[in-house]
Amino acid sequence: MKILLPILTNLTEKLDAFEQIKPTVSISSVGWQIEHSLKTIDLIITACKKSDPSTYQWKFKLNRFLILDVLQKIPRGKAKAPKVVQPEGEITRESLQLHLEKVHQNLENWENLDRNVYFFHPYFGNLDKKATERFLKLHTLHHLHIIEDILK
Repeated sequence: MKILLPILTNLTEKLDAFEQIKPTVSISSVGWQIEHSLKTIDLIITACKKSDPSTYQWKFKLNRFLILDVLQKIPRGKAKAPKVVQPEGEITRESLQLHLEKVHQNLENWENLDRNVYFFHPYFGNLDKKATERFLKLHTLHHLHIIEDILK
């Protein structure tokens, strides 16, 4: 997924600041933001790879249309991360680096997947490959912007 590569590079550049926190921006550290982003990417890519493209069904969802197509931005503070993508345990520079490498491996061959691979998002419903790419880009940029605000 070529659109994520420059964003992942930008996250990599923030690894040394993983302990930084700024409560006026977020109660979560830079490391938490990075780990959450990586967990989200991993979980979604894995779900898409395991999905059966022949069972994908598109259904109009107003929330998805407004966020992914109109605003093209995830509003801050409006949703809580599901438990499954919330970081647990100690976050270190080394654990983040290992997770980044895992994400890069998981993204290999994404381009070869069927266009109807999908995952179910709790607010947006089923997202096919193209919508998944848009979501992952917006979601990761959302957290990258939070990181940048923490570091200001």
